[in-house]
Amino acid sequence: MLSYYTVLIALCWMALGVLCILVYENSWIPREDKRLFYLTYGIIAFSALAEWTGIQLSGNAGVPAWVLTAVKCADYVLTPMAGGAIVAQMKLRDRWNRALNIVLIVNGVFQIAAAFFGWMVVVDAQNHYAHGPLYPVYVAVYMVVIALTGVEFLAYGRSYRRQNKASLYTVLLLVLVGIAIQEVLGGEYRTAYLALTMGAVLMFIHYAEFYQMSADAHIRKQHSELMRDALSGVFSRHAYMKALEKYAEQGAVPTDFAAFTIDINGLKLTNDTIGHDAGDELIVGAARCIERVMGETNRCYRTGGDEFVVLANMDKGQADVALIRLEQETGSWTGDEVKALSLAAGYALAGDHPGLTVEELVKKADQAMYAAKAEYYRNSGNDRRGRR
Repeated sequence: MLSYYTVLIALCWMALGVLCILVYENSWIPREDKRLFYLTYGIIAFSALAEWTGIQLSGNAGVPAWVLTAVKCADYVLTPMAGGAIVAQMKLRDRWNRALNIVLIVNGVFQIAAAFFGWMVVVDAQNHYAHGPLYPVYVAVYMVVIALTGVEFLAYGRSYRRQNKASLYTVLLLVLVGIAIQEVLGGEYRTAYLALTMGAVLMFIHYAEFYQMSADAHIRKQHSELMRDALSGVFSRHAYMKALEKYAEQGAVPTDFAAFTIDINGLKLTNDTIGHDAGDELIVGAARCIERVMGETNRCYRTGGDEFVVLANMDKGQADVALIRLEQETGSWTGDEVKALSLAAGYALAGDHPGLTVEELVKKADQAMYAAKAEYYRNSGNDRRGRR
């Protein structure tokens, strides 16, 4: 009949196997992280197997003493490594992690040497094993590994927000309590590997949760960058297309709605004679002037190289005032490479064009803007291709 401890270890192995399947099935986990998970679960599984095998073989006269010694050697090598493997998932590169790795390597070499000299395990005539004279060294190593694991958990937790730290530290507490119960009570209270397996499960859940939070934050950042024009800082063409879709879904356009189109006069001439950095300065300057005039409630979009669209809640009087203020704002603007900025602007009111969509209003505003641009070129003597 199976012992309770055998069933417990079997369940731990099954849980670790399920974890391996979960890791394998998740395509969003980086390959390097997958290897760390597999390594952790493998070390926990084989160290649990080594401890279980040692218990099963103890007192079995049909088993050579050297086999029992080798199994206990594997137990004393792998058990501290289980804690080190969980720390390895954190991928820390600090002095405490280096110290932990050194302790694990030294312990492995020491245990292999001890197996030949009976330092750690003594097997009697009935094939029962007992602790050897240097077993306290292993206890010390075990305590050092636990202490360094705790330090690494604290260091790792600094990269998390408060609520995520609490769950992380609770995982560590669970593992430590499970180990402490076995070490203090002993006998049938063999809870160390149950606690380590539960810790591995919870660490995976914690990892998956935090990874998803990080992925969501990255997506939000990408979306924000996509919605904003990189050069001017106003809303992008992508945001403009999304806005048109939203207005189309809403149906009728309010009568106090205005669509402005604004274009920089002489940008090509500036690019050809002074350089594209100067042209970029004009684009940024135009965006700042438009934002100051139109305010935060009316959205400005850069829809092309020097083309801007503003979608605003304004009546005719407010729209006329906005054009006057925009001319005043650009008249007082000066840059480092370009000393003057001129804009051509036009608008179309929904109240003057009932039944038109926002996109159609923008086209009407384009006509007014091109008329203003044509007047600018007639008065300045420049042609639109940048020639004088």
